[in-house]
Amino acid sequence: MELTGRCICGAVRYRISEGPLVARSCWCRDCQYIAGGSSTVNAIFKTDAISLEGELKEYVTVADSGNVMHWKFCPSCGTHVLATSDRRPHLTVIRTGTLDDREAVRPGGTIWTSSAPSWAPIDPHLPQEPRQPPPPTPRP
Repeated sequence: MELTGRCICGAVRYRISEGPLVARSCWCRDCQYIAGGSSTVNAIFKTDAISLEGELKEYVTVADSGNVMHWKFCPSCGTHVLATSDRRPHLTVIRTGTLDDREAVRPGGTIWTSSAPSWAPIDPHLPQEPRQPPPPTPRP
């Protein structure tokens, strides 16, 4: 499986050489800020499967999980493209809205439901985690 994606202006592009380890909707408070009040939909890939073209700016925070997060976005259009953490440098989170094929990756669960507002449209048919689940195990 090969996936491609980009920011809204096209200054940042990426190619992913293999499928995601997991994909989830996230209602953590940081993701709500990034998404303007909703959840984000994220796919986790092995970092070494991603090749990137273009410049990304970075904003660093400490998440509620305790992870030091590196939020990376296009400096031209502001599109949030990916995130990494100090605890798991071998994994990279890609925002699925930046994928060229929007149907290629679907969320298989919802995390940080304890932080979601009461009106949040959480799919009751998908597994839910109130906080941060353990990281996915990379395939060999």
